[in-house]
Amino acid sequence: MFSTGQLVFAGFFVVCFIAVMIYVYRKDLSLHKTHYKGSFKVLLGFIFFIILLFLIKIYLKK
Repeated sequence: MFSTGQLVFAGFFVVCFIAVMIYVYRKDLSLHKTHYKGSFKVLLGFIFFIILLFLIKIYLKK
């Protein structure tokens, strides 16, 4: 389906992309701690809301 060159390029691209993302994240880690303090609580709120919607769906189905 893919040639060997395409697979090598894709693998190289993925490795480089992940390496750059890790480097940039570590570089901005102090900014993330300062500006995004309550983001974990928001994430938990969204997860709780989605679980609540599924529970309501299951309850109303019966």
